[in-house]
Amino acid sequence: MRIPRATYRIQFTPSFDFEAAKVIVAYLAELGISDIYASPIFRAKTGSTHGYDVVNPNQLNPELGGKEKFENLAAEIKNYELGWLQDIVPNHMAFNSQNHILIDVLENGFESQFRDYFDIDWNHPYEGIRGRVLAPFLGKFYGDCLESGELQLQYAQNGLTVNYYDHQFPIKIDSYTQVLTYDIGRLKNKLGRNNPDFVKFQGVLYSLKYIPSGSEGRERYDQISFIKGMLWELWNENSDIKEFIQENINTFNGVPGKPESFDLLDKLLSDQYFRLSFWKVGNEELNYRRFFTVNDLISVRVEDDKVFYTSHALILEMLKEQKFTGLRIDHIDGLYDPAQYLNRLREKADAPYIVVEKILEPDEDLPVNWPVQGTTGYDFLNYVNGLLCDNSNEQEFNQIYSRFIRGNSNYEHLVDENQRLIINKHLAGDIDNLAHLLKDISSKYRYASDFTTFGLKAALVEVMSVFPVYRTYISKEGVSKADRECIQGVIAKTKERIPTFINELLNELNFIEKFLLLEFDEYLNQEDKDNWLHFVMRLQQFTGPLMAKGVEDTVLYIYNRLISLNEVGSTPSKFGVSIDEFHGFNQHQIAYWPHAMNGTSSHDTKRGEDVRTRINVLSEIPEEWESYLKKWQEINAPQKDCVGGLDVPAPNDEYLLYQTLLGAFPFDETEYPTFVERIKEYIIKAIREAKVNTGWLRPDSSYENSLIKFVESLLKDSQENEFLAAFRPLQRKVQHYGILNSLSQTFLKITSPGVPDIYQGTESWDLCLVDPDNRRPIDFEKRVEFLQEIKTKIESDILGLIEELLITPETGKIKMFLTYQALQARREYVELFQRGDYQKLIVMGSLKDHIVAFSRKWGDTTAIIIAPRLLTKLVQEGEYPLGEQVWHETRICLPSGSSLVWKNVITQQVLQGEQEDTLWIRDVLSHFPVALLINEGGKTSNASDFDN
Repeated sequence: MRIPRATYRIQFTPSFDFEAAKVIVAYLAELGISDIYASPIFRAKTGSTHGYDVVNPNQLNPELGGKEKFENLAAEIKNYELGWLQDIVPNHMAFNSQNHILIDVLENGFESQFRDYFDIDWNHPYEGIRGRVLAPFLGKFYGDCLESGELQLQYAQNGLTVNYYDHQFPIKIDSYTQVLTYDIGRLKNKLGRNNPDFVKFQGVLYSLKYIPSGSEGRERYDQISFIKGMLWELWNENSDIKEFIQENINTFNGVPGKPESFDLLDKLLSDQYFRLSFWKVGNEELNYRRFFTVNDLISVRVEDDKVFYTSHALILEMLKEQKFTGLRIDHIDGLYDPAQYLNRLREKADAPYIVVEKILEPDEDLPVNWPVQGTTGYDFLNYVNGLLCDNSNEQEFNQIYSRFIRGNSNYEHLVDENQRLIINKHLAGDIDNLAHLLKDISSKYRYASDFTTFGLKAALVEVMSVFPVYRTYISKEGVSKADRECIQGVIAKTKERIPTFINELLNELNFIEKFLLLEFDEYLNQEDKDNWLHFVMRLQQFTGPLMAKGVEDTVLYIYNRLISLNEVGSTPSKFGVSIDEFHGFNQHQIAYWPHAMNGTSSHDTKRGEDVRTRINVLSEIPEEWESYLKKWQEINAPQKDCVGGLDVPAPNDEYLLYQTLLGAFPFDETEYPTFVERIKEYIIKAIREAKVNTGWLRPDSSYENSLIKFVESLLKDSQENEFLAAFRPLQRKVQHYGILNSLSQTFLKITSPGVPDIYQGTESWDLCLVDPDNRRPIDFEKRVEFLQEIKTKIESDILGLIEELLITPETGKIKMFLTYQALQARREYVELFQRGDYQKLIVMGSLKDHIVAFSRKWGDTTAIIIAPRLLTKLVQEGEYPLGEQVWHETRICLPSGSSLVWKNVITQQVLQGEQEDTLWIRDVLSHFPVALLINEGGKTSNASDFDN
């Protein structure tokens, strides 16, 4: 198995394709990257900027350059001896007319060879969607869309379709007769009974009466192909037949203002294998599983062998050919049986490196039976980010936040409240389906036969709303100890929380607990047990979306106490991480998941890594932060509009905005106009996600317009702008200490146990916000230029280079220099960083809480990693934490049995420890804010050993 030294995430888009990636391969290799980490590259919906809306998993995306340019890129990667970690999407595909598999299902229904490919409930209890697939894509009610003429029947070579703007839905072949026989006497009179083309047309109609049934075999498909081919031939060769069909289509399409003229189209649509509906219907009545709450991403039944092999054919081929050397599995929690999927993948693939996108809550671990190397790194992100937050100031921050928003904001209460909001407004249809399934199963169980659907649904809502993790992993293999404890805890908490007026739910809760723990009664037959297990595994697929939408996409935009802590996989109520907790996490990783990814930015993070490190600075200066807040609030009060009796922005939105401005304010003044537009786009997305003053379902244009106006007034680029004048002093301060935080964060990512991942462009400063802002183009030409300059000066005068970098940190070269030097160390000492042990080092002195220090050891080689934290009280703005005037008597105890002579590979200095096995921080951090010390060969005692 190829374990990456370091990965580099590339977000492929039509404007950054395989050819563009080929250009930077040499640069990435030079930087020290061992494996590219590619966003999905399979055929996606036209114009996709992320690739997760796949329409064909067995075809490379032509918008990225197709097979030829992919092969050229793959050859270049192989030439530089890099690996390729590929992000794949097994859970879902795009609900789109470009998805030929889905179109086959919509056209043929039960007769489709792909009828079991998608996660569709064909036997839904609601008659309107039983045997049909709900298609919730209309912008208003179906009847309104129909009678306004927005639904248009059309004909082309692929057959009859009903179109709604960009959406195309295929008319099933059996109902072509409705269109082709309408007033057919017209055509017969025009052509004559014996006209050869009319006879052929009659042959088409005859064939339509006798379409073979059965999804197996090719007979049905062959006849459909014959009919469509004959019809297309007649359309093109006989103008009278073309005119007849087109006139019928026009008749079916009706005339706006004449409701009765749409009866024909309405009847035709009622006979299809899909049911068009207003998009909001999908939240309340749905018979297919979606990705979270996204209607146009339909889930795939990858647990089925046939579906797995169909959807993974190209992936497995690429692995066999070693074009892919590893896989990143997107949304593993959406799968019916993740362990089964991973085992099948591991069995069929040639031992690739595999990581999973998995959110782990505090005290939760990855299932040990998963044959993977670990997660994609959100757990590491939140530990290293928390390390840079001063948790001693939590109470002060609570008070500052409460005073500003004029109220208390309890995180746990917000989670509960918004989990229920998502259940009731966004996942109601999914929960309803689970309740009906549970009712159907329980009705066959003597002790639960009297439970009503209403009662079971109410109990399910209570249980799901308190789930503490994204999901459990109960399967036919049984219930793990961790899952049992989780379920028991959930039921106990639910019983504590339910109000006395619904105490009658206790019976349902007891039943659900028994159900979830698979405590079968002896008299149940195997079919009943299988159905029971199916419900449990089905339920597990929906707790993750509930957590994601309720917490990630709602609460993280409401609970704004310190937004740097509001990140994917985070617990924002936990204000920072201690040094011991960080060490504990790393020790756990080295013991169980030594090759998991260490990420600090991704395409899903709520803000860029250097935005977070700036905002973390506020945790160190609460009094100063509040002083500025009061000043800004007073200055900006006249800029607020009053909407519905409330000032805009609301205090919580204003609090979010100020932190965001501090975090994302550009280094380069030329970027300022673009920055203003980015902030406006971001703040609208943020407040819609919060769902408090506006929302995606019901945008409040008055509130949003007033907020945009407020932002524009704050950021107006003029000398008269009082706010900017008052804002820039704190912004400059936060920027400086944010730089120091970023250097520590980058360094710890690269040197901690695991595989460091660099999100595109973040080898320099990353001031991006949430997507799509973080998919903006990267200036690689500038980065290539920076790297060449850095390499040249390292060879000629490294200390002179470092001095220059410290003077001009705004260029981003200082971050690239550190990244390059640390990655070169990983390249030179591969075994040390991939397999070496981890030891927390003792730090002594009055400033010990400001130093993170640990060692890595493999064989005779030892590395010591030293990074500072919480520096606002140690150095003045514009200064660096270097030398004796900062660190005084602070020192670390060297690992037992180690050398007294070390080389700092960041600065290339040689350092001599004290006889009592001590290194002084003042000596280690004399030129650069972090240090990576290497000793080779055990008890070396002569500094000259490093001279060569």
